[in-house]
This record gives sequence, structure tokens and C-alpha cells, in this order.
Amino acid sequence: MSLFSDLEQERIAQAIADAENATSGEIRIAIDKHCAGDPYEKAIEYFAKLGMDKTAQRNGVLIYLAHADHKFAIIGDAGINKVVPDDFWETTKVAMGAHFAKGDLAVGIIAGVALAGEKLALFFPPQQGDINELPNDIIFMDNQTKNKE
Repeated sequence: MSLFSDLEQERIAQAIADAENATSGEIRIAIDKHCAGDPYEKAIEYFAKLGMDKTAQRNGVLIYLAHADHKFAIIGDAGINKVVPDDFWETTKVAMGAHFAKGDLAVGIIAGVALAGEKLALFFPPQQGDINELPNDIIFMDNQTKNKE
């Protein structure tokens, strides 16, 4: 059984596109089934592995979810961390966690993406000639293939 339906995956990708229209920031979603350790550490590992530290303004955001272990993390790149308060992602994490607690993973991710986009827009408004530097599709890290567990 798939974690997300095709429609849910399309909605998540569209939420990313919509959020990125309001900011020069880049948002990605990485999914694992399991995370043995700290999800923040795993997110840092995947951030580099996915080349998210290569954006022009260093303003990429990764939302990482290990669904079977009920763990997730949100991290931003160096450009974001220089200008935002330490608790910048807390309200986003709380909103996502509320949806996740009800089993609404796709809705939680979409809510997180929307909030991340709103927050990024405050510090990284859209730039003239801005391009989408990173793909908007979900990355399933366990096996690197779409929509499998």
C-alpha cells in the first residue's frame, strides 16, 4: 500500500509550487519509513544529499518525515538561519504535528508547506527572474522511487 495516493502527491507538489510562488525560497519533502535516531540529524544528512545547500540564496527548506516512527523535522539552509529567530519553525511544527496526530499525513505536510512558504516570503520575497531551483515532488528516501514504502 502506498503512503500517499497519486492525488495526495499532486496536492503536495502543488502546495510546494504555490508556496514557492510567494518566495525565492525552495521547499522539499523527504520521506522515510523509519528513522532510528534524531530526525533533525537525518534531515541534515538528506539536506546535503539532495543538494539543497546549492541554492543561490541558501534559502532551501527541507521537511523530513519518518512516518512509521512518527518523527519529523524542518530545517532551513544557512541563508535562512542567518536572518530568522531560533524558534522560526516552531509554529509550523506544531501545526503539522496536530494533523499528524490525527493520521492526516498529507494534510499535515500541505499545512507545513503553506506555513513555510508564508514565513519564507517575509525574509525571502520573490526575485525578478527567480527560477525553481529544486524539484517539487516528494522524495521517498528509503528506496528513491516514487510512491513505495
